[in-house]
Amino acid sequence: MLSMSTLMLFTGAAVLLILIPGPDLIFAVTQGITNGRKAGIYTAAGLALGNTVHTIAAALGLSILVKTSPVLFTVFKIAGAVYLFTLAYKSLKHRKSALKLTPGERTNEGALLRRGLIMNILNPKVAIFFLTFLPQFVNYEYGYVPIQMLLLGAIFIALTALIFGLFAYFAGVLSGRLLEKPRFQEGANLAAGIIFTGLGVGLLTTSP
Repeated sequence: MLSMSTLMLFTGAAVLLILIPGPDLIFAVTQGITNGRKAGIYTAAGLALGNTVHTIAAALGLSILVKTSPVLFTVFKIAGAVYLFTLAYKSLKHRKSALKLTPGERTNEGALLRRGLIMNILNPKVAIFFLTFLPQFVNYEYGYVPIQMLLLGAIFIALTALIFGLFAYFAGVLSGRLLEKPRFQEGANLAAGIIFTGLGVGLLTTSP
């Protein structure tokens, strides 16, 4: 099936790619800074779980639809951008609040996971990434290609959860005490609003 050398090469490549500051990593860190460690960690977990959908889609060949259909690609990126703009609006509107999340959301792991999950699933670039990245490490002579891709995807998901979680956690640690200061709270939420807006614009201007 997959040799140890292939798995090691895939793991190394995956770590490097995950460490590259992209929309998902920026999103997780922003959540950690503005909402604390718990929000950052659960958002990171949600982002990682979103990769499960993309992995399965790639293994089944469904991601090719997003890559080859301009209409479907556009629908996904518009939906993702709208979601980001909504978060940006909430951040700016409630920038003087202690935290963007409501008390119920701060204690609701499901809401935090859902935030990261939606962000990841609605990014068509992630779907195309999995479709083009995973097959490069598949042993086609062995067969069972979907199973191999699911295994590789599981490794990538675990690494994503770990790395994003660590970044978000330490971002929350560094901002923990500062969040008690009103000026920092407002500045952090303002910065988050700008970042979410930038990510949304970037997503809208993405081409297949």
